[in-house]
Amino acid sequence: MANYTAADIKALRERTGAGMLDVKKALDEAEGDQQKALEIIRVKGLKGVTKREGRATAEGLVAARVDNGVGYLVEVNSETDFVAKSAPFIEFGNSVLDAAVSAGADNLEDLLKATSNGKTVEEQVTEAGALLGEKVVVRRVARLEGQNVAVYLHKTSKDLPAQVGVLLSVEGENTDEVAHDVAVHIAAMSPKYLDESGIPEDQVESERHIAEETARSEGKPEKIIPQIVQGRLKGFFKENTLLDQDFAKDSKKSVAQVLEEAGAKATGFVRFRVGN
Repeated sequence: MANYTAADIKALRERTGAGMLDVKKALDEAEGDQQKALEIIRVKGLKGVTKREGRATAEGLVAARVDNGVGYLVEVNSETDFVAKSAPFIEFGNSVLDAAVSAGADNLEDLLKATSNGKTVEEQVTEAGALLGEKVVVRRVARLEGQNVAVYLHKTSKDLPAQVGVLLSVEGENTDEVAHDVAVHIAAMSPKYLDESGIPEDQVESERHIAEETARSEGKPEKIIPQIVQGRLKGFFKENTLLDQDFAKDSKKSVAQVLEEAGAKATGFVRFRVGN
């Protein structure tokens, strides 16, 4: 039997994120040599890339940074939460973020072509999948400019890396505190648009049509249907637009009111949640 201990197994699992059985097999084959076992895991991982292509990647992390007034947000996915919280996966996520910042990437195609540590992100994806023994995906990237760009990262579980990330750009003086508070609000309340003007017209018309048909099916008098439709559209805007939402920390005020009182103006935001 190979000469290794439970501590050796644990150490190699933490380095690779690989499963218990795969680690034990690699250590057996390497006769307990950690470095050789690591190489075996990586080689076997590369051979399994094609087999993993169809697998679902619903776990992962988000990472964000502001560099010279520009915010960057990336989402990187794995198959399991075990891999998502492993040191190699988190390191890979940070490397992807580094590449996004260095390249100024604002779309996935440019990000995958960008380099970090001498390799393209696309190459690093393959290597990460080989090392971790799972399908690894760089799902998306966002870039946001503004006078002041706030970043907020939220962990849904203390054992996992951040699962929700927000970038928020605001204008105004001394806006750090209100920008942070609104970024936290965005993470919790998940608005889809900044304001009504950002909603595609065809979606507004669809909501209007649904409201009209619903009112008629409920038997409402024809003469009051326009009022009902306007009321329901207002509810739709309040639910989906950041500035119209009730502020999470004080529901008596809208987000727009909170920003105005602080002398700030929101100019854009991005929100990622892993898997959504």
